[in-house]
Amino acid sequence: MHTEQVDAYLRRLGIEAGGPPVAPTVEVLRELHLRHLRTVPFENLSIHLGEEIVLEEKRLLDKVVGARRGGFCYELNGAFGALLGALGFDVSLLAARVHTGEGRLGIPYDHLALRVRTADGGEWLADVGFGAHSHYPVAFGERGEQEDPGGTFRIVEVGPDLDVVVNGRPQYRLELRPRELGDFVAGAWWHSTSPASHFVQSLVCSRVTEEGGRITLSGRTFKVTGADGAREERELGTDEEVLGVYWERFGIELDRVPTVRSPLRSAQSHRNG
Repeated sequence: MHTEQVDAYLRRLGIEAGGPPVAPTVEVLRELHLRHLRTVPFENLSIHLGEEIVLEEKRLLDKVVGARRGGFCYELNGAFGALLGALGFDVSLLAARVHTGEGRLGIPYDHLALRVRTADGGEWLADVGFGAHSHYPVAFGERGEQEDPGGTFRIVEVGPDLDVVVNGRPQYRLELRPRELGDFVAGAWWHSTSPASHFVQSLVCSRVTEEGGRITLSGRTFKVTGADGAREERELGTDEEVLGVYWERFGIELDRVPTVRSPLRSAQSHRNG
């Protein structure tokens, strides 16, 4: 990333030029992590708008910064990792497999997370692309409980890998070998095309609020969850209402409402193609 791209990304996160220097410290990492969750939505709209998902740094920056959109894990953590690297952090991309229940794990390269080293030598698990997760980076080497507004986190050793556990439930299993962005292309393709992928089966757009809660638009259902866990939801009737919420609450400007295609019909069309 060149200087202009870094400045544009920081402006996307609400940090204007001329402020204090952005250094690779723990404090800066924590602030950037939280700002990202509040500003850049976790969303899978491209899948349902017929937009191509390309895991290349320029394309990710064009989407997240230029088009002021969000994305899912590969896009959000891919872009955030590029920003952190440009700011002087030591960043490694890590592959993970999501726990799907009953001891089962998702596909290889199911998820992308970041291992970030700060100037003082500390190592942190940063993840702005898992949806509802930690608001702040989690200490990578700590094995006890770590309290966060998003829950109680713990990193558990499982053979050569690590399980990230939230409120007592394993979320995903991390491999420690550093990866390249291109390694995740097959995983992104599967999640954006397979009828078995929950991203193909449903629509989601979500972000953390300034108060520490969360807002989510799932199809036409708009949910507001407070920091205390209280939830309100309402159904949106017209396309204008849906497009208005995307713009007013998530900063996403669309010219049409994304619609979930039938996974079964999509698979049949693919086989007949």
